Amino acid sequence: MDGAEKLVAAELRLSPSQVAAVSELLSEGATVPFIARYRKERTGSLDEVAIASVRDRLRQLAALAERKEAIVASLAERDLLTPELQAAIDASQTMTALEDLYLPYRPKRRTRAMIAREKGLVPLADLVFTQDPATDPRHEAEAYVRPDAGVESVDDALQGARDILAETISESSDARGEIRELFAKRGVLRSSLVEGKEAEGATYRDYFDWQEPLANAAGHRVLALLRAEREGIVRLSVRPEEETALAFLKRQFVRGDGPCAEQVALAVEDGYKRLLAPSIETEIRAEFKARADREAVRVFADNVRQLLLAPPLGQKRVLAVDPGFRTGGKVVCLDAQGKLLSHDVVYTTGSDGQRAHARQTLIELVKAYAIEAIAIGNGTASRETEALVRSIDFGRAIPIVLVNESGASVYSASEVARAELPDQDITVRGAVSIGRRLVDPLAELVKIDPKAIGVGQYQHDVDQSLLHQSLDDVVEHCVNAVGVEVNTASAPLLARVSGLGPKLAENVVGYRDENGPFRRRADLKKVPRLGPKAFEQAAGFLRIRDGEDPLDRSAVHPESYGIVRRMAADLECTVVDLMHDAGLREKVDLHRYVTDGVGLPTLTDILTELAKPGRDPRERFEVFSFSDDVHEIKDLKAGMKLPGIVTNVVDFGAFVDIGVHQDGLVHVSQLADRFVEHPSKIVKVGQQVTVTVLEVDAERRRISLSLRAPRPSGSPAAGREKTAAR
Repeated sequence: MDGAEKLVAAELRLSPSQVAAVSELLSEGATVPFIARYRKERTGSLDEVAIASVRDRLRQLAALAERKEAIVASLAERDLLTPELQAAIDASQTMTALEDLYLPYRPKRRTRAMIAREKGLVPLADLVFTQDPATDPRHEAEAYVRPDAGVESVDDALQGARDILAETISESSDARGEIRELFAKRGVLRSSLVEGKEAEGATYRDYFDWQEPLANAAGHRVLALLRAEREGIVRLSVRPEEETALAFLKRQFVRGDGPCAEQVALAVEDGYKRLLAPSIETEIRAEFKARADREAVRVFADNVRQLLLAPPLGQKRVLAVDPGFRTGGKVVCLDAQGKLLSHDVVYTTGSDGQRAHARQTLIELVKAYAIEAIAIGNGTASRETEALVRSIDFGRAIPIVLVNESGASVYSASEVARAELPDQDITVRGAVSIGRRLVDPLAELVKIDPKAIGVGQYQHDVDQSLLHQSLDDVVEHCVNAVGVEVNTASAPLLARVSGLGPKLAENVVGYRDENGPFRRRADLKKVPRLGPKAFEQAAGFLRIRDGEDPLDRSAVHPESYGIVRRMAADLECTVVDLMHDAGLREKVDLHRYVTDGVGLPTLTDILTELAKPGRDPRERFEVFSFSDDVHEIKDLKAGMKLPGIVTNVVDFGAFVDIGVHQDGLVHVSQLADRFVEHPSKIVKVGQQVTVTVLEVDAERRRISLSLRAPRPSGSPAAGREKTAAR
């Protein structure tokens, strides 16, 4: 085990063997979902979060090691590497500490200190820095006055000496570490309006004159302030009180009160203001930006996870409507597998004649295609369309569902949509996406960039590589947790299966189209370029529901089929009997099947899976309806209790769709009758809730909502709620 693995084990509070196992499996090409599901014995049953944390930290340490090598090579090439410096570099455990060590030796543009050194003022600087009270710096500086070298006077000589000292002080790793800690603990985040930007920056008016301790600044405020600064609306600074920082540096570098000490004190002040403070401020801003990024990405990833794992309606024949006013609503009919059967246009908001024609068209389509559910996009004209559809007597009960259409337009213009529906325009593709989203949200949403799904906050401001990795992990986790039916899945969905990727997914679909449905998991080995490693990683997450082997519809990995067959043989029954009969499964003594490679964690998983083979972990689908009395923001009144669906969870609260084309905000203070650590602890995206309207600002289209229990009118708590809403 190398030092990096030991360090990760200590940091993450894992055993060294667990980290070593994860590292080895990753180096062998195993994916995070595969390791978490099928290699529990090797990792000590680490979950996906822990495995991903090990992976990410090992990558960071690999980058640190690579940077150390580059720095050592640079120092050695310039004959600057000493044994002491080499030891300090080797001991560095963070990139910040490493760069602090390298800073004095880093090749840099020509500085004032560099110019002073060229003028031969280093000995004077060293003499001044001794701070001998008997030394007169002005007298000593006379020997360095040389007009031909650019030193015109004693003052010039002393200025050059101070420039050297200022740079030396600002590059001291000890001083930088202490000042960095001072900035982090006692830095104040201040913003002020740029003159003339009041109107342009109205969105940021809360930050025109803002001040708070940096340590207390919420991530969403940090990101908002940085965006306002980037757009030229405010000026932003992050510094502690200057006197405090200077006092610390003077205690560290100034000794006594003689003439030389006075020169050093001047150098300290100059070094801090001109060099150290701007440098540390840049670092601290980057550090707090990274911290805010991580929090925003975590919230975004949690929201995406909830959206991807939203309950599916299941394989039903669906009529979907993408509503519109002027151009009408695009209507599509889909079979149970999501195949487009028919499309039309209806005008649900036009004249009486147009609405009557729309009703008749929908009745005929429902009958012709034996429609089992109706999906309506929740965008423009959705409530009007919903009202018309609900007024129709179809002769039988048909669930009517408003579907979140965020990202449908992105899908409709994508290469994936063009490949799936090459003969249809973007309006038809968008309606198809809405219908498929009702049937199986996960299978449809994986075709869309998660950033276009409409959840999270500041997703365009955060570290994009961090966001991409996090969202990739979430999508991969969701797809593999649910499992994928290999004979019906699209290429984009298959691409998210452990071990496959886009190219192999296309090969799987191509082989399926040419040879017909897969009958056994083992047939996947016949797919071009799908080798043993890809089969190992993918097979357990792929399902064949109507295949020849009953285990192929379960999450039991093919490598464990032999164990299941031994269990059945020992009980003198078939595998199917074992799957259907709980009494038989209770007779299985798992200890009999433990081997060096397979332990109780895997055997327990196998028995659990046999009980519910291929079980979908998502919750059951429930039909939701908005209030029939509320369609527009003007219909809202304070005190109303309304059904709603959580559409987004952010640091400061949750947004809820109540059916008026404008989401309302439940501020974190209104989420519960207790302290809320974070909104995600109370609500999740897609959750059905009942909210109370607190306040409506129709002009600014702002709606304040509450999930708290109502207070008696006139109580102090009720008064505080009104104040909070304002």
